[in-house]
Amino acid sequence: MPITFKNLANYRMETLTFEVVRFHRAYHAILGRPCYMKFMVVPNYTYLKLKMMGPHGVITIGTSFQCTYECEVKCCEHATAIVASIELTTIREEIIKEAPNPKWLAESFKLVEGAKEVLIDPSSFKGKVVHISTMLSSK
Repeated sequence: MPITFKNLANYRMETLTFEVVRFHRAYHAILGRPCYMKFMVVPNYTYLKLKMMGPHGVITIGTSFQCTYECEVKCCEHATAIVASIELTTIREEIIKEAPNPKWLAESFKLVEGAKEVLIDPSSFKGKVVHISTMLSSK
């Protein structure tokens, strides 16, 4: 991919090969040593500047500390969202594994000895009943 730095009056263009990865980042591209070697760039991390030779003098590319801070904040927010989504996926998988089978619960219910059948609504024709134990513990 051809990469150009600066403007029409003083520019430098070289072709770089990028590796594309499938994850979201706050940065559009991360330029590393292959880029620095190709453009013969001198990075200054203290002042957030890149300097390289152009056809009409030195080309200086820089940013502000405010812009750098905003990029870092976006990156942190994005990383937090990714971690939260991964944790949510893990929690969902655990819940699905631990969820009881409703059919098993309905079939495994057994009446206690001494339970009494009581109609829920005596005026209803449906005859729905509830079973109430007649032997309660002293506690």
